[in-house]
Amino acid sequence: MATKDIIDTLAGIEPGSALDAIRTRRPQARENAQKSYLSLFEPIEAGDVSLVERAAVALFVIGLHREPAAAAFYRAKLAATADGARLVEAIEAEIARGETSGPYGAFPTGPLSVENKAGLIYRVSAERKPDLGPRLVAAFEHAHLLVFRPRDAAAADMKALLAVGWSNTGIVTFSQLVAFLSFQVRVVAGLRVLAASLGRTVKAAAGA
Repeated sequence: MATKDIIDTLAGIEPGSALDAIRTRRPQARENAQKSYLSLFEPIEAGDVSLVERAAVALFVIGLHREPAAAAFYRAKLAATADGARLVEAIEAEIARGETSGPYGAFPTGPLSVENKAGLIYRVSAERKPDLGPRLVAAFEHAHLLVFRPRDAAAADMKALLAVGWSNTGIVTFSQLVAFLSFQVRVVAGLRVLAASLGRTVKAAAGA
């Protein structure tokens, strides 16, 4: 059974609530976000990126974004896949190793160079490489680059993925996963802030 609307699920939006009414005003945006989630995380055919890899990347990326509710969702999703449960502990240890703040990195020489900022260059620990396998090791290192050092990303960085068996199609899917997760985090965070604001407004009106 397909997951119900993922944004509603992660933001805790109940049918008939004020936030539900707000989201209903933009049905196409709501529908497209859900279609993106289903195509990326619950596809009919997994193709070049397995369901385990999709859920593992999701847990890692969401963990880096420090979103506990979303992390719990993707942790359960990973654990429910074949052979996924054994990866959870290793991934959470790598999230802890990879936590930092960003974005950082270097711009090409020019006016923006004054904004260059050094930061963590993440690499998976040698201890956990056997558990994760070469494909996820390369995926996690590239995902960390995209999340925290997007200005440093270059075509050459794809070579590490290609070298361990990621296909061009798989890399496109992987990049879409990371982009969608970042979008999802921002939308859910914004809806939670809006929900808190609406709650304060209702309380203030009740006390007036």
